[in-house]
Amino acid sequence: MAVELVLQNFIDGQFVGTENHIDSYDPSTGKVYAKVPDSGEAEVNAAVQAARSAFPGWSETSAAERSRILNRIADLIESHLEEFALAESRDQGKPVSLARAVDIPRTVYNFRFFATTILHTTQSATYLENVQATNYTVRTPLGVAGLISPWNLPLYLLTWKIAPAIACGNTVVCKPSEMTSVTAWMMCRLLNDAGLPQGVVNVVFGYGPKAGEAIVKHPDVPLISFTGSTLIGQRITEQSAPHCKKLSLELGGKNPCIIFADADLEKCIPTVVRSSFTNQGEVCLCSSRIFVQRSVYETFLHKFVDGVKKMHVGNPADPMTTMGALISKEHLNKVKSYVNLAAEEGARILCGESVEELKLPDNLKDGYYMFPTVITDLRDSSRCMQEEIFGPVTCVVPFDTEDEVISRANNVKYGLSASLWTQDVSRTMRMGRKLEAATIWTNCWMVRDLNMPFGGMKASGVGREGHKDSIEFFTEEKTICIKH
Repeated sequence: MAVELVLQNFIDGQFVGTENHIDSYDPSTGKVYAKVPDSGEAEVNAAVQAARSAFPGWSETSAAERSRILNRIADLIESHLEEFALAESRDQGKPVSLARAVDIPRTVYNFRFFATTILHTTQSATYLENVQATNYTVRTPLGVAGLISPWNLPLYLLTWKIAPAIACGNTVVCKPSEMTSVTAWMMCRLLNDAGLPQGVVNVVFGYGPKAGEAIVKHPDVPLISFTGSTLIGQRITEQSAPHCKKLSLELGGKNPCIIFADADLEKCIPTVVRSSFTNQGEVCLCSSRIFVQRSVYETFLHKFVDGVKKMHVGNPADPMTTMGALISKEHLNKVKSYVNLAAEEGARILCGESVEELKLPDNLKDGYYMFPTVITDLRDSSRCMQEEIFGPVTCVVPFDTEDEVISRANNVKYGLSASLWTQDVSRTMRMGRKLEAATIWTNCWMVRDLNMPFGGMKASGVGREGHKDSIEFFTEEKTICIKH
């Protein structure tokens, strides 16, 4: 099959080719369809230099003008929404319906949200009457921000970093995942048309250990925003430590979903199916441990498995598909290995991998597909209950009391999110304080208000993202004192 796309880095407002490339696969077919630049230190140095050169002018540009340009970027992406959705689906494996309804609209909203946010910021001030002095604060951009984004929600999460960074007056050097680079490259084709000055946004493609590490280690990049695995987050922390860099790390999760006997199962079950398997389970917020109160455990399990079996696995381009292909062959094998491990440990596989045969047409037979899988009869100490699988696998276990389930839900190294299903508001308030998770949904999942802080506790990250938190991260607060 011929390669259809050869991507180039975007540096100082120009597309720049590289000698070496990385194969990029279409997860739905398992075939190479694009070539991605295999960038390294030289390309990163050029991008940082361009960003540094652009910083004085961009940081002095008025908030109103920056807002206008961000809105123009949003308009241009929105005008190509279908093109972006098709590309995101093909590059990542997600159903095109999901990319069309969620990924690209959220990308557009990221720019519009921060275009508005920077027009409505306030600072603090005090007056010391006894010495007749006024103190007030200002926030100023830091310089070149290094932004490293993952492969599961490629443009959605990359622009969640770009938008606040440049809205605040910083310039950026970005590295998307080498496995899902196409939509970032497509976005770059629109930036000049939006009126963004050259060098404000630079995108360097390549592997994490080469291009990513060059960004993290660069002495002229004072802050790093990273979304990805806990292991890589730890490495970034170590590598950036000598430079005292400002870090925002949104890392892995092993999120509990807790269902009490008073839950409305008719509303609960469809949502928990979605929270377990959206985007092939390749979302850091997916419910991978489901705790069900014993009195409704069997009822829930039966209805839940029935709901899971109704999911349609297949071609991401098919509008009927509700679960597409996983990101890579290696990741597919990793996810399947957890299912095999659970079976070896005596767990029951109620549906999905190893108990159902997946039949695909010839053109998809080399794609990276598996059925959504439900596992039960697991110990809390098992690897499937402790480690982030990041795929279409969820574990369901019973519990008896509130205190018991809090202890069990907290018994992992992660603390990203949790979800509760109960009609008891007092219980929700109690558990909200005790659960070790930074976002807790009750009777819903993935309801996001971008004004609110988002991030992780424990091994799930450092820092928060959102309206106030992103503005604070991408600026430095200064106190100015004036003696009258």
